[in-house]
Amino acid sequence: MPGQQAVRGLLIRGMLVGLAAGLLMFAFAKLFGEPAIDKAIAFEEAHSPPSTEAPLVSRGLQSTLGLLTGTVVYGVAMGGVFALVFAAVYGRVGKSRPRTTAGTLAIVAFVVVILAPFLKYPSNPPAVGNDDTIGYRTEIYFAMMAISVGAALAALRLHKDAVKRQGAYSGTLIAVGAYVLLVAIGMLLMPGLNEIPKGFDPDVLWDFRVATLGTHVVLYTTLGLGFGALAEQWLTGAAAAAGTYRTSSLSARAPRS
Repeated sequence: MPGQQAVRGLLIRGMLVGLAAGLLMFAFAKLFGEPAIDKAIAFEEAHSPPSTEAPLVSRGLQSTLGLLTGTVVYGVAMGGVFALVFAAVYGRVGKSRPRTTAGTLAIVAFVVVILAPFLKYPSNPPAVGNDDTIGYRTEIYFAMMAISVGAALAALRLHKDAVKRQGAYSGTLIAVGAYVLLVAIGMLLMPGLNEIPKGFDPDVLWDFRVATLGTHVVLYTTLGLGFGALAEQWLTGAAAAAGTYRTSSLSARAPRS
């Protein structure tokens, strides 16, 4: 596990990559997600009584500065969390290079935190969902996420034992299979939810969900590749500097003939 100074350096790099990821997420969401949201809002306005109150934030501001602020803040926060998790697992789970560790961590985080809960409770655009069930929908979504994380931790523990007994390849397959099985059971036990209004265009729903998932793909791809490159450069340089310092110290302490 990296030392305190290395962790600080990793955290800074993680947040910088998260900033870049936030900007890329904004571009992706603006290009692919906003058209579906506009169509969903148009459907809601056409099937709801006209409102006499002006919105606190205009739609134009929401789709530009509001969206940019949200993606950047989220990207920076996730970049910092990603860096801290990387620092915790690097050198403890296998002996891979920083690039490989970061890439693997990004894939695992995307599947566990995003994909598994999304498959059970996919995101919906405006006009889809009852306002009275927002709290309930949030609770069951995070419950599904907790099930996925718990299954991943159980699979990780199983992976360690299975690798010792069956080897790396078979042990990995067993762990992955156990995770999929536990998540599938969790999905079956969790309640279903369908609040799509009649007449809502399924193409709009599909486009919005694909855009939502794609935005997270952009985030974790950027973190896996970008942070992996910076982390490897940083850790390699820090290790080289530490080795040079030790060599200089030993040379200074060596007796002279």
